[in-house]
Amino acid sequence: MSTAVPIVLAGARGHGRWHLDNIRRLQDKGIVRLAGICELTPLTAQELPEGLGAPEQSADFGALLDATGARIAVICTPIPTHTDLALTAAHRGVHILLEKPPAPSYAEFRRMADGIAEAGVACQIGFQSLGSHAVPAIRTLLAEGAVGEIAGIGGAGAWARPEAYYRRAPWAGRRRLNGVDVIDGVLTNPLAHAVATALALGGTTRAEDVTDIETELLRANDIESDDTSCVRVTTSRTPVVVGATLCAEDPDDPYVVVHGEHGRITFWYKQDRVLLQRANHGPEEFEYGRTDLLENLVDHLTDGTDLLVTPDATGAFMRVVEAIRLAPDPAPLPDGAWHLLPDEQRRVVPGIDGLVAAAADTLALYSELGAPWAPPARTNEVST
Repeated sequence: MSTAVPIVLAGARGHGRWHLDNIRRLQDKGIVRLAGICELTPLTAQELPEGLGAPEQSADFGALLDATGARIAVICTPIPTHTDLALTAAHRGVHILLEKPPAPSYAEFRRMADGIAEAGVACQIGFQSLGSHAVPAIRTLLAEGAVGEIAGIGGAGAWARPEAYYRRAPWAGRRRLNGVDVIDGVLTNPLAHAVATALALGGTTRAEDVTDIETELLRANDIESDDTSCVRVTTSRTPVVVGATLCAEDPDDPYVVVHGEHGRITFWYKQDRVLLQRANHGPEEFEYGRTDLLENLVDHLTDGTDLLVTPDATGAFMRVVEAIRLAPDPAPLPDGAWHLLPDEQRRVVPGIDGLVAAAADTLALYSELGAPWAPPARTNEVST
């Protein structure tokens, strides 16, 4: 019986609470042990889920890794800190689960990925949707020609966030902070899974798979970054278009749809649910399990199981982040294109739900769909 793997969690508040609960679940199974928590202000006893004991706490990540003998670091900290913290762990031979997006720029991503490769440690990037068993199942369906030749892949995310969402942290909704890239936009952070999952279904996950990127970045909220955007990624195999907003009228589960010559496959990635629609067949629906990415990393270390989301497998996604970083600052939507819902204190863009769905359905950008407020389409990056 192998002993539980000691883990340090960096960033235990906000989304980090999800990691605390997940570590608790795996600790109950005897797989891991929470050895330390790195936070600027230590967690109180009330903030720590029951059953996690009394892990060591420190604001000094490197010292905490040394003191606890951690084998794995889970990094769930502000985006601009990811690369340095990942390299701090890697230089100590500590394996890493790094929250998405892995970095705020392609240069920072390369510095992180190259440093990790040089150190010889394992690194998993936290795109949880890529742990879904639906992903290999859909790839198999496509390989078997279930919907014929692939015309393209769409993604749609119509979510809602209150104005307070952008006040939750100094970096929220920022493109830069104190001269450092943040790039906290709708496509790069909250709905990053839609982009990464669409690229994964097309088998175009590496940086070199991307040949061209067009972006349309807009904002209804009084922020620096974008909250209503679309992107077209031209790849070596199939075009990918994702429409996304945090200003939906009726927020709904995001999905990715593969368009084939004889049908389509829709994947609601938060639900692990798949709908196969094809000519001369009734619709077929499937539900899948998913592999937890931290559990997969532990299995990789203990018995050599393949990692599900290596840094290289997020290279194409990072090309999208880079195109958004290099794009002109997001254009504010004109007055009249949005309104405030007073009860929920959130901004809504009328008609955006339909536009997001249409972008995924037709592989067209907002400007091509006739959105009155959309800028002319621009190509912001051509990768060589």
